[in-house]
Amino acid sequence: MVTPELLSTFPILKPLPHDILSHLASLSSLRKFSRRGIVLNAGTHEEAVCFLFEGRLQGVDFTIDGREVGLYFVEPGDFCGDLSLFDDGPQPEYVIALTAAVTVFIPADSLREVMLKQPEIFKVLGQRLAARLRQATRQRSLLGLPNIAQRVCCQLWMLLGEEKAQRLPAMINNPPTHMEIAIMLNLSRETVTRVFQTLQTRQIVKRDGPGCLLVNEPETLKALAEGAQEL
Repeated sequence: MVTPELLSTFPILKPLPHDILSHLASLSSLRKFSRRGIVLNAGTHEEAVCFLFEGRLQGVDFTIDGREVGLYFVEPGDFCGDLSLFDDGPQPEYVIALTAAVTVFIPADSLREVMLKQPEIFKVLGQRLAARLRQATRQRSLLGLPNIAQRVCCQLWMLLGEEKAQRLPAMINNPPTHMEIAIMLNLSRETVTRVFQTLQTRQIVKRDGPGCLLVNEPETLKALAEGAQEL
């Protein structure tokens, strides 16, 4: 059963009054997915927005020859399927569970009514949509890089970002696995692993358990990503 307290754990919904949260909670459903379960189906008309409570999701698409390409990640507190709030078109990509996941589905028509009456919610949704569009454009440009090592380094730099690179130690929390990076870059897992082995040998990056990747030399990683240096 979905409660107003559960909905208030999602940052975008937290500012809403309790009565509105109660109304949305009464219409929402809690769904659990096992690893690799399909959360949203491409080509279908999804009638709800998915909010992730636990686990990790990934938006994926497929090339003409059937290869899986990763588009973006969804972390706890985040949401996906929000295009249904703006038009009646089909879901453009699949969203799958990378781990066991707990989600909350809120009907799109009910959330749309709230969005139109709450400017702060509309603003956050618009900012999120713009950010994902920018990310998709960068990811598409990344796939065009002919140098494989540069492509992997550029993906890592995008995950790190300028802001995190200024902190010491610089780190990528909950980094994607080699297989997940391979899917994002349309490469084989073995190719990504070889690049990581070279980065670790040169001590540019270092694993700090499964949940953290330390970037010991952010400037070097940036130079590799921009093609100013070669690995």
